[in-house]
Amino acid sequence: MKFELIDIAIIVSYIILSIFIGFWISRKANKNLQNYFLGGNQLKWYYLGLSNGSGMFDISGTAWTVTIFFVYGVKSIWIPWLWPVWNQIFIMVFMSIWLRRSNVMTGAEWIITRFGNDKGGKLSHIIVVVFAIISAIGFIAYFFVGIGKFAVTIFPWDLAINIGSVHLISEYVYATILLSLTTLYVIKGGMYSVVATEVMQFFVMTIACVAVAWFAMVNVTPEQINAAVPNGWFDIMPSWNTGLDWSGIFDQVNDKIAEDGFGMLGALVMMMFFKGIFSSMAGPVPGYDMQRVLSTQTPRDAAKMSGLTSLVLYPPRYLMVAGLGILGLTLVVPMMKASAGEVDFEKILPFVINNLLPVGLKGLILAGLLAAFMSTFSAFVNSAPAYIVNDLYKKYINPNASNKKYIRISYIASIGIVVVGIIFGFFSASINSLTLWITSSLYGGYVAANVLKWVWWRFNGYGYFWGMVGGLLASTIKFLFFPNTPDIYLFPLILLVASTGSILGCLLTKPVDDETLIEFYKNVRPWGWWGAVHEKAQKVYPNLTKNKDLARDSFNVLIGIIWQMTLIVAPIYLVIRHYNGLFIALGVFVVTSVVLKFNWLDKIKDYEEI
Repeated sequence: MKFELIDIAIIVSYIILSIFIGFWISRKANKNLQNYFLGGNQLKWYYLGLSNGSGMFDISGTAWTVTIFFVYGVKSIWIPWLWPVWNQIFIMVFMSIWLRRSNVMTGAEWIITRFGNDKGGKLSHIIVVVFAIISAIGFIAYFFVGIGKFAVTIFPWDLAINIGSVHLISEYVYATILLSLTTLYVIKGGMYSVVATEVMQFFVMTIACVAVAWFAMVNVTPEQINAAVPNGWFDIMPSWNTGLDWSGIFDQVNDKIAEDGFGMLGALVMMMFFKGIFSSMAGPVPGYDMQRVLSTQTPRDAAKMSGLTSLVLYPPRYLMVAGLGILGLTLVVPMMKASAGEVDFEKILPFVINNLLPVGLKGLILAGLLAAFMSTFSAFVNSAPAYIVNDLYKKYINPNASNKKYIRISYIASIGIVVVGIIFGFFSASINSLTLWITSSLYGGYVAANVLKWVWWRFNGYGYFWGMVGGLLASTIKFLFFPNTPDIYLFPLILLVASTGSILGCLLTKPVDDETLIEFYKNVRPWGWWGAVHEKAQKVYPNLTKNKDLARDSFNVLIGIIWQMTLIVAPIYLVIRHYNGLFIALGVFVVTSVVLKFNWLDKIKDYEEI
């Protein structure tokens, strides 16, 4: 790719600005672990919301989303339910409030407040730390693959090198350089540097997204889109099958649909909804999203921060996705069909940038996508070491060390996790395979124990430990011995194994002690099967009230999911010029926003009455 001076200037200026902001604000982070990992709980909720949205706008996810939009059309909006994207709505409506009321630094530390500090509590504490580290390494490998594929298509230099008998291709070298560069300012400034740079990166990304959408709408007509796609591409509702036949238009796309395992889209959506309810009820996994919740000043701020995340993330992201998608459909397909060899659909995004965007806009988009990568990666690099330092080193190895010592160990932990993630990335050739394994298998092992911990008082640390172990073993067996079976379809089996471990581990051991349960219930006040604890707690706190918000929370979650989907589909309809769909989506957005304002936002409590 040939760079013009203005493109180089934009990219270099962005990188320098990111590093400068990260280092400039880092002086605030070195006081203690609370400041380093949570910003001392002094950061405003709207900065954390922008930061969280920026962190979720990752380059690998964007490349994957462009690919599925290209292939499946408007109905591709259902496929991200794999995560599921609407777990953010559960977090917004009630989960962030419960979590923030615990006043802890990490998800593993939260476990001690729920299960106590006996052997069962310690086992559950350790397994959360292990899960947090494994998932962080998995995501870093995921970022490694995505940024490598992107960089090697965009940048013109061949950086392949030989180290002894090992040959490193350019994708790996580019990815290693970019990961190392981002790690520098993250380990220096902790949460302050991460949030400050991510807020700046959010605005860079938003400008880039709007610019791409504008360029696509100017250069691609609705008639060109209609001619480039098969019947059913514009349909929003998922049929039992995709209903898409690319024969005669771009035959290789039919092979892509078969390879993805998304052919029976209706069945897939049903499975994703089933999985999504359980996954969302489990709460945020121990990672950067949970860290943002724990960093807010109050539980009410945590809820508002989570709501803002969806509001700022999806409209700009899907403006870019739709813009790049229609440019690919109308202008890149002829080039891809003419090229010899196998078509890599995950390179549609860099292919569009490489061949279609004009000078200036090309540099802006590259800066925006680098911002997306750096913000997401930095969020993981900052969150994962908290579990190593706070929950392993400080708790079990050196509880009386100085703050300076803990922060130095944080530096070492951050570098170690990045190095291990890069090594794993060498063995993962596909973004899609990593996405499916992380979302469907690994997280499948997380779900059962983490739902029960919120809603059932009898659940204890032993049940949590064996539920997590059972789920992780089942997901690993699937990954090793049944790699060609779509992960989403084996989720019920993984859930069954994890649930069996949870129930047996719980019922064959003693309950958590009353003092721990009463203190947890008093602070968090979840709904569910807590009647026995509520009666005991009232003897200590006579004015203690029961949480009766299950029905209202459930209704708000349903409205919130619809609200979130309008944020995704409206920008798509705008870019493809389906104005009837756009106006309907905007109308539904207004109605659902009003409902959430009066039935959710106005009724949030920092703490329940005691």
